[in-house]
Amino acid sequence: MADQEEFVKSVEDGLRLSKRIYFGKDRAVAPPKQMALMDKAASVDSYFPTSPMMYAVIDNPAIVDNPDIPSYQPHVHGRCNPPALIPLQMNGVSLEADCYFDTAFITVKGSWRLHCVMSSRSCACRIAVPMGEQGSILGVEVELPQKSYSTKLVAKDDEQETKKLAKIEDGCFLKPHIFTLTIPEIGGGTNISVTIRWSQKLLYRDGQFTLSIPYSFPEYVTPAGKKMSKKEKIQFNVNCGPGTEVSSKAISHPLKEREDEDEDGKVGLFYEADVLKWSSSDVIINYKISSHNYQGSVLLQSPQQEDTDQRKLFWCYLFPGSQECRKVFRKEVIFVVDISGSMKGKPIDDTKQALSVALSKLDSQDLFNIIAFNNEEYLFSSSLELATKEAIDNAIQWIDMNFIAGGSTNILNPLKQAIGMLSNAGESMPIIFLVTDGAVEDERQICEFMKSHLTQNRTLCPRLYTFGIGLFCNHYFLRTLAMMSCGHYDAAFDVDSLEVRLERLFSRGSSIVLANIAFENLDGLEEFEVYPSQIPDLSSEGPIILSGRYQGVFPEMLKAKGILADMSNFSVELKGFRCKAIPLDKERVKQQIQILTAQAWFTENKDLEQKIAKMSTQDAVVSEYTRMALVETERVRVIKPTTKRKVHSDAEKIEERIIQKTILLHYLGFGFGNLTATIENIRPGAIKTEDEVEIIAKATSNCCGKLCGLCCCCRCCIRTCLKMNHECAIALAQFLGALGCLGCFTCCEYCCCEDAN
Repeated sequence: MADQEEFVKSVEDGLRLSKRIYFGKDRAVAPPKQMALMDKAASVDSYFPTSPMMYAVIDNPAIVDNPDIPSYQPHVHGRCNPPALIPLQMNGVSLEADCYFDTAFITVKGSWRLHCVMSSRSCACRIAVPMGEQGSILGVEVELPQKSYSTKLVAKDDEQETKKLAKIEDGCFLKPHIFTLTIPEIGGGTNISVTIRWSQKLLYRDGQFTLSIPYSFPEYVTPAGKKMSKKEKIQFNVNCGPGTEVSSKAISHPLKEREDEDEDGKVGLFYEADVLKWSSSDVIINYKISSHNYQGSVLLQSPQQEDTDQRKLFWCYLFPGSQECRKVFRKEVIFVVDISGSMKGKPIDDTKQALSVALSKLDSQDLFNIIAFNNEEYLFSSSLELATKEAIDNAIQWIDMNFIAGGSTNILNPLKQAIGMLSNAGESMPIIFLVTDGAVEDERQICEFMKSHLTQNRTLCPRLYTFGIGLFCNHYFLRTLAMMSCGHYDAAFDVDSLEVRLERLFSRGSSIVLANIAFENLDGLEEFEVYPSQIPDLSSEGPIILSGRYQGVFPEMLKAKGILADMSNFSVELKGFRCKAIPLDKERVKQQIQILTAQAWFTENKDLEQKIAKMSTQDAVVSEYTRMALVETERVRVIKPTTKRKVHSDAEKIEERIIQKTILLHYLGFGFGNLTATIENIRPGAIKTEDEVEIIAKATSNCCGKLCGLCCCCRCCIRTCLKMNHECAIALAQFLGALGCLGCFTCCEYCCCEDAN
């Protein structure tokens, strides 16, 4: 993650620099206002983008001016370090969302102008893309008068693409849901057209899907000048396939239903208007798929010609039905919670709050226990307790007293204890909730241990619901544990979302209505591959959506069976439909890549890694085995060499050539855990940077240079010293004192030698 505090400071400096821009004598025109001090104190995130944004990256403040109306500006000494970020004015924007059940593909087209740099100068511009729930960047395209830029994914081991390595801030995540990309050298006054594409998940609650798209533009991106109307366009499309009935409701913007969408499973909403200022609220839209009982179907499709896998595609979904059909399983629940030193502060406080809420929602017939762990284990009870009000009150008090962050991380022992406590009666659903923010060395051994205990002869094997906090834990290890047990995995990459997401996972695991789901009548298929291979349980908190590949003749009615909460058998027939309107190959590719990456990590299969890289580059979905590259395409006019003396027209002398250059951006994956950060108990969200003493040592070895973008003058060295803790300052003072003594010793030795001569 990029330095978030530095970004906020850069935007503050940029808004301050904006006051230099002269917009003419019109008193109605004023530079953008900075946030009041009270507002800053109330919201640390005040300058983080809440909509697609573009910023001018200003190193030299002297270039800031109106490109149309040059004005006298007092000379500015020095440079901006870090560079200031001036939000650019936006001239037009359109948004289109295509939704397929729980996934939305978003396309935003915007037009910005570099209004704050002299026409004779240029600067880089940074694009910021905030994405919604589980957002994944798919691509960015930028059009300039003589150049264009576009992103693409390349395999990490593709040496042909590593022609030029970009700076770290040129393509990175500012936050887990905010992607930033820097476009180099754009001239002042240039109009910039940008197309941004990403995918995100929809939330599901009470049979209703909710889509929330970041679309709240700050006031200072509205073009300066007299009130002029600007065109804003929003289009929303839903396609859930044939055999479904979709009803929608727009909340945030006045969307109207399109009359041409009269097919089953389709809804189209549209909004276009001339506005005086841009939207100040996110786009929020709800839609519901009518379902009175367990409902589902199968969508079938042939692969595209360019698809590397030519097996046919299928897409299967199953909804939990209405409230009266949702009898949930009686549960045996064990909460296994990490309380190591890195959980100190907000992570452990939010975990305690979410756990207290989960305990209060247990049924009085449920059994529960709590295991807190670091390098030791702390048990609430030696055996499972009935979830009475008294037991839950005691558990909440025990949490307050024993959830004290400290120590290292050991996951295997508490999981062994949890497995040993669960009964083999088969009359209730055994569930283990694992919450951690760290990585451990024996993760594959833990998976092997859990796999051996999950395959024991029992009607209901233990379900693992795993939750990762931050970027230092191995999220693929946690996903593997969940997949092999028919459970679920979730994560809070940003600590601010921890409590909400953890409560959501607890709620999903506590509301299982159909278990041990499997497919029948697949004898006519030569091949059948489904993601995930172990079908998770159906919860009243969300549908099951599966995808995969097959060869052969797919049955007209696919039969799914399972076990209901009263331990009775259940089966439902899912009708198959041929569907060309939904891009099945792209709709579930992110889920497939994540599942396959977990398998590749667990099995250490290199062939599987290459398969993932091919899927990633083909469908433009970021993976652990690909990197994003920025392709610069420049249109250059070249004069043709002529051998004859005959006079040629300009059209005959000049031709246009296309020159491409690839800039390889930095790694965008989350990785496979950080053992060093876990051992050192670095808190989630922290960025481990180079030691300040090492910076000074390197800087003083070349006083005329710069290191890591820091000036090595005395003022900057003093500023670095002020950031040191007391122990580091004492160590540095002792080191410098020793150097002084060494200098005196050398001088004395030299003087003695001179006297002797």
